[in-house]
Amino acid sequence: MQLYNKLSAKERAELIENAGKERLTLSFYQYANIGNPQILRDHLFLTWDALDVLGRIYVATEGINAQLSLPADRFNAFKTHLDTIEFLKDIRLNIAVEQDNMSFLKLKVKVRKKIVADGLNDDSFDVTNKGVHVAAETFNELIEDENTVLVDMRNHYESEIGHFKNAVTPDVDTFRESLDIIEDDLKDHKEDKNLVMYCTGGIRCEKASAYFKHKGFKNVYQLEGGIIEYTRQVKENELENKFLGKNFVFDDRRAEKISEDIIANCHQCGKPCDTHVNCANEACHLLFIQCEDCKTELDNCCSTTCKDINALPFEEQKALRKGQGNSNDIFKKGRADHLPYKKDLRNIFETLKKK
Repeated sequence: MQLYNKLSAKERAELIENAGKERLTLSFYQYANIGNPQILRDHLFLTWDALDVLGRIYVATEGINAQLSLPADRFNAFKTHLDTIEFLKDIRLNIAVEQDNMSFLKLKVKVRKKIVADGLNDDSFDVTNKGVHVAAETFNELIEDENTVLVDMRNHYESEIGHFKNAVTPDVDTFRESLDIIEDDLKDHKEDKNLVMYCTGGIRCEKASAYFKHKGFKNVYQLEGGIIEYTRQVKENELENKFLGKNFVFDDRRAEKISEDIIANCHQCGKPCDTHVNCANEACHLLFIQCEDCKTELDNCCSTTCKDINALPFEEQKALRKGQGNSNDIFKKGRADHLPYKKDLRNIFETLKKK
């Protein structure tokens, strides 16, 4: 019984191209109490592999987090299968704003300790006791309230290329870092301010909303379905779009354009740019923002050093990497010291200070 992906990304890409079928990219999550995540994991893999589903899915005792693509003509069969699982019946599916047949090239279903790493060890914290979900229209009204503090629950490299107007964008590399920072900065306003949060698809701010309720915040809200669902509702209901720039996504597309605004800059020359790339030097692979001019000049690399290494024959590159771990820069995601125009966000709650 095959329970793991055996095809390489290149082999899968060729199959997708030869199939000639349009694929849908979508995501969903659900917090739930799952007794045996491994059994559910194996069941999902076997069923979804047969439907030609590709993507990255995490299962844990606290629920499921899925980002995936599948042939459009198998969507109904996929939805029917979800409805056979009690806690996934009629679940909202976030259809991607921009589609790409190659958004995912492998099916990975993994059992994790948690579907969103939070660093918390508090048995009294109930992740299902969440804040109030609000749709796009109500969200737009709520964030105009002078008693509202709007917080972006994503990481710095996500908010750098796109965020809501007047949102607080904590300077963090991980979700777990943001929880203590936000609580500390807003500790004197647990009762008199509306704490409104958003993220890509809703999963992070849903956990955060439950956490901040647990910590004593009285008026906690989250944008239902995150930026993805907000964009759909804005278009469908002809609402004002209050999001600026692109929505960062964790697949090969890297981002979806939500507005025409370019709010970021090339990390190498400073020109307006919001295109994330990975350094072509496999020993580096740094994620950073690069314009077309710098891409051409540096051969898709983040520095002249990486450019020189990447120009070497493959076997020489491989020999240089032997016994070496990835550079720590790979984890800096656009904040490596050698990038002269990296953005220094800092954690300043200016929105709150002005109110």
